[in-house]
Amino acid sequence: MGIPSEMREFWVNNRRMNSFLIASPAEERRIEAARNCTQEGVRAGARAAAIACVASAVPTLVACRMVPWAKANLNYTAQALIISAASIAAYFITADKTILECARRNTHYDKTT
Repeated sequence: MGIPSEMREFWVNNRRMNSFLIASPAEERRIEAARNCTQEGVRAGARAAAIACVASAVPTLVACRMVPWAKANLNYTAQALIISAASIAAYFITADKTILECARRNTHYDKTT
């Protein structure tokens, strides 16, 4: 469902104008770094999903044409499920790893304490 975009924009703009708190530059840098990590994860996940789609589609479709068991038991829905499951898994695994790696790279610990 979610919040309609007009209402979301209203709440975001209203919160910014009525807020008496001012974000520090360090906090703004952290927010920007988190946004960049998320975008980097989405790009890497989409790339991995595309590769996994091709890598799983070719053997699945070939097996359904050549292997007698697969020809008899795997209908179009099963083929689509196999291909999409591989793509979805590749997307989420790669995006998660990329976001975590980027977050580790952007983490700065105070070594004085």
